Amino acid sequence: MLHLTEKNFTAEINRSSIPVVVMFYARWCGKCAMMKPMIEELEKKYRGRTSFCEVEIDESTRLADEYGADIVPTFAFFQRGRCLGTMQGIIEDNVFERRLQKIFRNS
Repeated sequence: MLHLTEKNFTAEINRSSIPVVVMFYARWCGKCAMMKPMIEELEKKYRGRTSFCEVEIDESTRLADEYGADIVPTFAFFQRGRCLGTMQGIIEDNVFERRLQKIFRNS
């Protein structure tokens, strides 16, 4: 997963030719640690079709505020630089994948 900060976030999101999923997380967050392996598996499955990135909320507080990452993990879905939706908390892998497909299919 590509690590994004306030310095590279906009450039990476805007220049991506494929959809982007951003996981807003915190180092101290147990739920984030629980979700990360699922996201890494989806990253492998969707390689070349969807990009997966991460933002550490304590490191990039402005981004966390901008995208409503007051609960971690928060997942934001981007296409062509535009946020199409978010999900928060622990999400079962099949639910997450269906949502991912629906968001990007309708964009």
